[in-house]
Amino acid sequence: MTTHLTAKPDVAVFFDKDSSTFSYVVKDPASSSCAIVDSVLDFDYASGGTFHKSADDIIDYVIAHKLKVEWLIETHVHADHLSAAPYIQKKLGGKIGIGAQITTVQETFANVFNEGTDFLHDGSQFDYLFQDGEQFHIGDMPCTALHTPGHTPACFTHVLGDAVFVGDTLFMPDAGTARADFPGGDAGILFDSVQKILALPEDHRIFMCHDYCPNGRELEYQTTVKAQREQNIHVKQGISKSTFVDLREARDRTLSMPRLILPSLQINMRAGHMPEPEDNGLSYLKIPLNAFK
Repeated sequence: MTTHLTAKPDVAVFFDKDSSTFSYVVKDPASSSCAIVDSVLDFDYASGGTFHKSADDIIDYVIAHKLKVEWLIETHVHADHLSAAPYIQKKLGGKIGIGAQITTVQETFANVFNEGTDFLHDGSQFDYLFQDGEQFHIGDMPCTALHTPGHTPACFTHVLGDAVFVGDTLFMPDAGTARADFPGGDAGILFDSVQKILALPEDHRIFMCHDYCPNGRELEYQTTVKAQREQNIHVKQGISKSTFVDLREARDRTLSMPRLILPSLQINMRAGHMPEPEDNGLSYLKIPLNAFK
């Protein structure tokens, strides 16, 4: 199945080597409107310092190309990098959006980090909460938000014209799929979500959130629905749901926690905002001992 009439947005890619994360500026081909997907705030864990080089690269690109930012989209609450959405929003505007199931993630991790009553579990830290199947626009370009949980309860895939931003749900075909062992994750639900993505038109472009270059190959960030259907090592045609679940759960048992999971979750469930400063003017992050053993 192909959709030759589907808008084909211009997609600019930015790569953060430290977290192996891709961020994107996605432009409506018929206007100057754009969205920024999965931005990165640079973070030095050893010093606790935050920096803005990655975000400034995106800002410089948007200004140089005279674009109008309408959306700052988070595909999910990332566990491997901090979001730069609030910083970019202050410079360029736009609405910060995430899936409506962010409330489930907030409730789960508010318990882990023993957040007080001042931390709300209603998603109000974000400007907009997407619903499954919701239609929206970037300029004149039709877009669709698809709920694709399994990695986390709030994972969404955003279909922006013919460009599909899958977050961590899928990797390049030779790398398979996301882990499903975080709190709220589920390998069976992940399989169903992947099928939802693979049901999209085969010529749609799929853009990665990460690439870890398996077997030493060169960095890659783009594939197609067709290639994923035929080549993805975890979900290519013919693999049953039960086989996938066994494979995914066995693989997950071998994985260590992401290096930045503890700071990332605390920041990203707040839409990229820091915790409220204490009486000395500094914000602090918590390290819950033995919570993720």
